[in-house]
Amino acid sequence: MTGFCIKRRKFLLGMGGAALACAIPSKVLASRSTTDVRTLSLMNLHTGEHDVGHYWANGDYQSNVIQRFNHLLRDHRTNDVMAMDQRLYDLLFRLRMTLETDQQIQIISGYRSLKTNNMLAAKSSGVAKHSYHTKGMAIDLAIPGTPLSDIRDAAKELRLGGVGYYPRSGFVHVDCGPVRSW
Repeated sequence: MTGFCIKRRKFLLGMGGAALACAIPSKVLASRSTTDVRTLSLMNLHTGEHDVGHYWANGDYQSNVIQRFNHLLRDHRTNDVMAMDQRLYDLLFRLRMTLETDQQIQIISGYRSLKTNNMLAAKSSGVAKHSYHTKGMAIDLAIPGTPLSDIRDAAKELRLGGVGYYPRSGFVHVDCGPVRSW
C-alpha cells in the first residue's frame, strides 16, 4: 500500500470512517473519478469495430453512447444486440483508472445470445450454461501493453463482480454478478 493510501486511511479513521477505510480496497479509493465525464475506448476484436465515447456526463448515462457501445458489444455470430448492464461500463472505467491506462479496451466477448452460448458450451467445459454474457452482464477483455495478470489483479481488487483469468486464451473475464474469482 502506498504512503498516500496509508495517510488517506488514517485520515478516514480519524474522521470516524473506520468501516469505510476497511471495507474499500486502496485502489478503489484511489481510482474514483472526480470528473463529471467518464470516457471509454472499446474495440471489438471479432468485427474490427471501435468506438470512443463519454458514456457518463454531468451525473447521467449518455443514452446515445450507451446504445453505440451496446451495438459494439453485440453477439458477433448472430448480430443480436442486448442492453448491457450499465454497471459494466463503470467497471471498465474504474479498471482503466486503476490500471492508469488510456489504451483501448479490446473486447473478445460481450453479449452472447442463448444460441451462441449453447453452441460454445457444447464445445467447451469452460463456458457456463447460464453465463452472465447471456444477460448482458459480462465482458471478456484484454488491454494492449497491460499484462493479463495485472488486469486480473486490478479487477479482483475492485470487488465489483466476478473475475475469470484465461491466460492461455488471452483474456480476463469481468462481470457485474456476485464477487468471486477463478
